[in-house]
Amino acid sequence: MASGTGLIYNEQMMSYNLLWDYPVCSIEIPERLSASYEKLKYYGLVERCIPLSVREAIEEEIMLAHSLDYLEAVKSTASMNVEELKTFSYNYGDVYFHPNSYHCAKVSLGATLQLVDAVMLDRVRNGMALVRPPGHHSQKSEACGFCVFNNVAIAAKYAKQAYGTKRILIVDWDVHHGQGTQYAFEEDPSVLYFSWHRYEHQQFWPNLKDSDYDVVGKGSGTGFNINIPWNKVGMGNADYLAAFLYILLPMAYEFNPELILVSAGFDSAIGDPEGEMCATPECFAHLTQLLMPLANGKLCVVLECHRNYSECESCTSAILELFEESRFFIEDLSTKKRNIGIEEGNSESSAATNAEEKNITMVSKVNQDFDEFMDSHMKKVLVLAPRVRTALASCGEKLTRLDQCLQVEEKKIAMEEVGVLISGGDCAHLKDENLLLSLGKIFPLIDKITKREVRNGVVVSPMLSSGAFAARYSTTVGASRVLLLVLGEADIPTDKDDEKILVVQIYGKQDEKRQSNYYIPICWKENNEWDGDLLYTLLEFILPLAYGHRPELVILAVGSNIGIQAFTLAHLTHLLQVLAEGRILVISRASDLVETLMSSLLGDPISTMRPFALKQENALVLVKLRRELKQHWKLLQNSVN
Repeated sequence: MASGTGLIYNEQMMSYNLLWDYPVCSIEIPERLSASYEKLKYYGLVERCIPLSVREAIEEEIMLAHSLDYLEAVKSTASMNVEELKTFSYNYGDVYFHPNSYHCAKVSLGATLQLVDAVMLDRVRNGMALVRPPGHHSQKSEACGFCVFNNVAIAAKYAKQAYGTKRILIVDWDVHHGQGTQYAFEEDPSVLYFSWHRYEHQQFWPNLKDSDYDVVGKGSGTGFNINIPWNKVGMGNADYLAAFLYILLPMAYEFNPELILVSAGFDSAIGDPEGEMCATPECFAHLTQLLMPLANGKLCVVLECHRNYSECESCTSAILELFEESRFFIEDLSTKKRNIGIEEGNSESSAATNAEEKNITMVSKVNQDFDEFMDSHMKKVLVLAPRVRTALASCGEKLTRLDQCLQVEEKKIAMEEVGVLISGGDCAHLKDENLLLSLGKIFPLIDKITKREVRNGVVVSPMLSSGAFAARYSTTVGASRVLLLVLGEADIPTDKDDEKILVVQIYGKQDEKRQSNYYIPICWKENNEWDGDLLYTLLEFILPLAYGHRPELVILAVGSNIGIQAFTLAHLTHLLQVLAEGRILVISRASDLVETLMSSLLGDPISTMRPFALKQENALVLVKLRRELKQHWKLLQNSVN
């Protein structure tokens, strides 16, 4: 099983620069590459990565996406003088050439292919290639937008040729549309291309009608091109997450990729003077983690463009998430386009209030104060994971990889200890000795998680109702807000007015009259094969709810015989770890699920899901709930237009 995160970087790719006055290209400087690498060193990440060597791409590889005439033209620039380079560059759009451009472009592409090799051959689980020049604007016979050879497009074609990869997902989160990648695969159903980009009704570069939402591919590739054109600036964390949850991930799960390539342009982050977006660095960590359950974790992040140090923080966030050894708290998402106010002396709460009331716009140019702020912000949101990742309580001795887990001893729980957690009508639960035995296993795990001695845990309990008591106990030992997700029939004692605990219960016969903003029953009509229904509900309903609630602990209570396959629960468990800085407690009634749940909590690659469909009548349940709850839970309003 592959493990570790690969990193590719080489100073050779810095050996070209602009040789004449050409303002449109003045931001494409060698330091944009070295700044990213230095920021990774600053956070101690380089030494934690597996270094991968670079090589020059060969001509046959370049010609996977480019014409021979174009290759020969680019090759000829190595012997040109400045005037000849200037004339040659002006044949294309917003790009310049240098005598070393051809060499650097070959190294940039070769480094990308080296990363693909390492991931596909299981030398590393995933990785990032810090490369220059970028690639996603370049086309078959055309350089464009600082790009010479299309690194990611060639990487996809290379993976298909070298490894027989049948389905590849390309995610382009650069603020500019990667038209070159789109054109390379517009008739190819084996590549699903997703791009969000500033568009401004075709007024933003590259000013193409082909960048609009209704351009979805051609011929057999129809439906495999997804464009999200932002028609105004200021898109923030909520907008980016909504695009992933409502649009990309449902399609990606249905597509079932075998490899994911990310065109990682961080000019879509806060602080870029041209992009003018407001997504903070930790958002890119969340986006990265949301992709990681797909393709057995085979994920290659390839640098496209950024221009300032704040975006280096975003690059850092993304690569930290590849480790799965760190987690990020994300800013409040209850208000669309939340911005960060930089006002010295503000408390966190007053800064948030100012952001909501005044809609403060982030400064448009980078200065020392802004750099210091971003560094401070990263230290606030970056939470290093505990040394021990997963704890177990009384889950059996036959499990594999027990040596990687902390086994927590249960303790005796008295009725009086539980009694202080409940209100009037719930006292009947205390007569059940099995409940007290279950809580004796659960409470010590919660203590370990809330004290950050472990990140997560799993326990076998015959009683799903124990999840409610676990949630209440959590609020007494440090968790301000808890998400309790219950899969299965059980009487869940709840206080519908308790805003600290958000309860979502799925599976059939709940009394819908109990529904409130904080107790949400999802009553499905059929009792078999709910895999697609659960995944769809998670992406388009539960996670938007949860991001609005901002839990500090997630409790997942899983019943037995619930019509959901083990590998689906593994995906569910992984995706829930985007919340609460990865702090999650899983309570399972079925002991035979523990191995799968433990593997997911440990961060193992997850088996791909078979194609699924959402049952229409279950979809209508979600439509009804969204209509009733969207005024309270803003992300349910689906702000992606």
